[in-house]
Amino acid sequence: MAEFSWDVHSPLERALVAGPYGAKGDAGVSLTDIRNFELIQVMARRGKAAAMLNAAKARFGIAAPETPKAVSTPDATLIWSGPDQFFVLSKGGRHSMDALVPSFAGSASLSDQSHARVLVSISGAKARTMLAKLSSIDLHPDAFPVGAAAATSIDHTSATLWRGKDRDDGQAVFNLLVFATFAESLWHTMLDSAAEYGAAVALAEELG
Repeated sequence: MAEFSWDVHSPLERALVAGPYGAKGDAGVSLTDIRNFELIQVMARRGKAAAMLNAAKARFGIAAPETPKAVSTPDATLIWSGPDQFFVLSKGGRHSMDALVPSFAGSASLSDQSHARVLVSISGAKARTMLAKLSSIDLHPDAFPVGAAAATSIDHTSATLWRGKDRDDGQAVFNLLVFATFAESLWHTMLDSAAEYGAAVALAEELG
């Protein structure tokens, strides 16, 4: 029997070329591929939504989002992904699949999405303008403030979008989770959309 050796790598490994892209000068958009994260989807079992929320509060010390929002603890971000379900985004194994199973036993089904999704951070003075080319969501701060989230499509690709904490320079930060199989295609689309503003392309181990 043939033996297989799994070599896990980012779906953007071939497509991502770190450095400047597009128009010269100060980059209007920063696109960063965030790697090595843990992403667990928590979905309430039938009739167990209240029990799931209680378990989440006990586990994380904060209420899990019941509406399109993202909330953070010092070591995890909980992102609404649909009715009675949310993602747990973290690093370091503290909130891995094995670690979460006891907390949600009997109230929720868990699914490890760590290698099924790609996480991209989008920021910069023209980030909102670039995303407006690809999304029908109103990303004005009044309509999409820090902590707002959406299960939506970006250029016809299913995605989870949320607004993170602003950068130190005050620029908005948008975070995007997309299925790994569509990531490379969407990445090129975002590069094309950002080219006229100049883009700074990077990869990182931490979500800023």
